[in-house]
Amino acid sequence: MRVLKPLDCYFCSIMKKILIVDDLHPVFKEQAIAMGYHVDDEPQITRQQTMERIKDYQGIAVRTKFRIDQELFDAAPNLQFVARAGAGLDNIDDKVAFERNIQLINAPEGNCDAVGEHATGMLLSLMNNFRRADMEIRDGIWDREGNRGYELKCKTVGIIGYGFMGQSFAKKLAGFEVEVIAYDKYKTGFSDAYVREVSMEEIVKHSDVLSLHVPLTTETRQMVNDEYFFHFKKPIFFINTARGEIVDTAALLKNIASGKIIGAGLDVLQTEKFPALAEQPWYNALKADKKVILTPHVGGWTFDSYRKISEVLAEKLRNLSL
Repeated sequence: MRVLKPLDCYFCSIMKKILIVDDLHPVFKEQAIAMGYHVDDEPQITRQQTMERIKDYQGIAVRTKFRIDQELFDAAPNLQFVARAGAGLDNIDDKVAFERNIQLINAPEGNCDAVGEHATGMLLSLMNNFRRADMEIRDGIWDREGNRGYELKCKTVGIIGYGFMGQSFAKKLAGFEVEVIAYDKYKTGFSDAYVREVSMEEIVKHSDVLSLHVPLTTETRQMVNDEYFFHFKKPIFFINTARGEIVDTAALLKNIASGKIIGAGLDVLQTEKFPALAEQPWYNALKADKKVILTPHVGGWTFDSYRKISEVLAEKLRNLSL
């Protein structure tokens, strides 16, 4: 083990320091070091240990391990930036960060292709009864008529939110000869080769498929409820790869039962991880519903996006004005 000489210690003390508290691809650490940062990569560190040490760091990098909230910010007087290895910033108290001039960087460009492909796969699986057909054959049931599916061609796919994720999903649909329409409350003039910008009224009137691609905010929390589904004119396939808290799960199940929703693909849930998920009043009904496909929040988490997220994050770190 190399013993630090006094000059080494001096340079360590003046270098900006980053604490990585989660599992990030090594490329982020490698590139940060190349930029002149001192990086402590400690994916096993606990929140309490982070609270005790964060005062010495100018940056923290996190994925989903714990929330970066006011308590943690209070313990970090020298913090200048938070690097979130993923798309959303909902596990960071952005209001406190803004008040303290702490910069936030994330990497939706790094996993948008993964999310677009996952949403497409879920949709095709729902429309062709892949899950139910597979389970029935394993149980000795051969039911062609009961598993007759739908074709995507000539359907209208409605997208809510046209950021990186919504754009990626629209591009993935380009070869299916569908009409893709999108509504984004905070963007205008975004019609392109893959999508036509429309009002929410047109979304509910024309959609055969509805896919969510909005961040979780105070405005979007529980946005998709019974009243929201009521306005749709046709039965729809429903995809959520955004955030589970955007959807009222009980309302979703109610609309599946009524036929308003033909099938639902959910990569995210209102409550995630066990045992908390199993304790929800709607969990048993959700897991028993054959019209629902569930995945454990892995839409944006592929072997490929693992590296791409860190590459994007490192590039944004390079461009930070500190």
